[in-house]
Amino acid sequence: MILTPSKLREDIYNILDGILETGEPVEIERKGRMLRIVADTPPVSRLARMKKRPGLINGNPEDLVEIDWSANWNPDENL
Repeated sequence: MILTPSKLREDIYNILDGILETGEPVEIERKGRMLRIVADTPPVSRLARMKKRPGLINGNPEDLVEIDWSANWNPDENL
């Protein structure tokens, strides 16, 4: 879609929302040159960027859930 600056100004919020929804860029012609508004790709979460480390836990990971630390924990020790 090619727009003039006046048409962009007339309906800028709806045009920007349309770019975000469809991902389709919009071009604006100004002084014989073309400008393009393009939606950026959404950022990837930090959790998704983590490197997979298979074999990090030796043994069954489900055993970690059952560990009882109450005999080793003293709540007054860190005061």
